Amino acid sequence: MADSDPDTSEHPVVLFDGVCNLCNGVVSFLIPRDPEGQLRFASLQSEVGRALLARHHLPADDLETVVLVDGDSAYTKSDAAIRIAELLGWPYRLLTVGWAVPRGVRDGLYDLVAENRYEWFGRKDQCMVPDEDVSHRFLD
Repeated sequence: MADSDPDTSEHPVVLFDGVCNLCNGVVSFLIPRDPEGQLRFASLQSEVGRALLARHHLPADDLETVVLVDGDSAYTKSDAAIRIAELLGWPYRLLTVGWAVPRGVRDGLYDLVAENRYEWFGRKDQCMVPDEDVSHRFLD
């Protein structure tokens, strides 16, 4: 398997918008809440990100969602957020009550934030550079 197309069966991969301040903040929130280091991270703009999107037949351009690639499955929007909460365990697993909310409602709220994320939270000129102690968890 090419380095740009990693095996996601052992470590799920969170694909995020690398220039979005909100998205980078979410990644910074997730890292300490995943002390076992099960999650890996890659920006949507990276080679790894593009390869994983292609593998799951997701558009590489204008994708306004976090994507969780977990084995053979790819989760987007609110499904990705809830699945990540499941993987983090207690107390974040409580957010799985979100599965009871219709996807259209969940994704409508998700889309509202996603469409306004640059205006509300700002944008970076380049993708985030992870701290050395967690850089092994970033695939790009």
